[in-house]
Amino acid sequence: MSERLRTAIGRVTLKNPLIAGSAEHLIEPEGVRRALSAGVGAVVVKSTNESQAARRQLQCAEYMVLDDHWRPLPWTKDAPAHAYIACRSGLSPLSFEVWLEQTAMLDREARAVDSYAVASLILADLHACVAMARQVEAAGLRVLELNIGTPYASQAPGAVATELDPARITTIVTAVRAAVTIPLWIKITGQSERVPELAAAALAAGGEAVVMAGRSLGLIPDVETFEPMLGTTLGVGGHWNLPLTCQWLALSRAKLGPQAPLIGTNGAQSGLDIARMMLAGASAVAMSSAVMLRGFEVLSESLAEFAAYLDRKDVSARDLIGRSADSRKTFAEMPLRADNWRRYVPA
Repeated sequence: MSERLRTAIGRVTLKNPLIAGSAEHLIEPEGVRRALSAGVGAVVVKSTNESQAARRQLQCAEYMVLDDHWRPLPWTKDAPAHAYIACRSGLSPLSFEVWLEQTAMLDREARAVDSYAVASLILADLHACVAMARQVEAAGLRVLELNIGTPYASQAPGAVATELDPARITTIVTAVRAAVTIPLWIKITGQSERVPELAAAALAAGGEAVVMAGRSLGLIPDVETFEPMLGTTLGVGGHWNLPLTCQWLALSRAKLGPQAPLIGTNGAQSGLDIARMMLAGASAVAMSSAVMLRGFEVLSESLAEFAAYLDRKDVSARDLIGRSADSRKTFAEMPLRADNWRRYVPA
């Protein structure tokens, strides 16, 4: 990989800024290996915790693809670019012991190709989470992601967490940080008007990077059956969320300063989307749903497109970070365009 592609997430240097984000296609070792073979800077394995209810959720999971008119589509890699996944999901079906052994093995394999297999814990009980974090470090894993921003907590109480209070985040991250010395990435929700404050709390308590922002809860009524699609509230995200993710990245960078490592997720589907999130303030970008739907070649194709973009612009990945965010003006700073609105009124 070209030196031009390298980026840094706190103490972690990645060979490129593309991260394969945690999802069902990264439950089994072969999926992680395929992501590593695609050349990504890191892979976040499918998350786990101690909750049996969270494991059971996976066995009740359902998935669908929708178009831009909210119509179901076949699950195929040829789905149109505007298609997105809505689903009910759950955590890794493996026992923690098997998951830990498998993840440690995969991180050893990742090291051999200058990459990382990142362990991911989702908070349920804090004491159990702290104990698991210690075991993750003892197993030799090099990076831990702590996910406290899943979309499903209100639908699965006690199984996963959607933390919305900065004070609560301080308590959680402080406890986990005290238990481990390895790099700690904190994944937060976008279902809040306080995302920069949540990010600030995570970093101040010892997180070394913030991943923003997880998918949201949504209800999609079926106009034919009058029922909610898949029967309930769903996790939703897609290409349409990229502007929202970029806004949170820019606002968080403004609050935390340019030195704060941010990882963008939710909305990226291409190499140019990697660039867009980095220009908004991300040091790296996680891609998940697009890969789950269209296959692992999305990763290699996105990397190739991103590398070609850097060559065309004659910049490095690190040169991109925050450039759009830092040049963002307030409405009050925009030039006067008298009566410009008249050009956009229908005839």
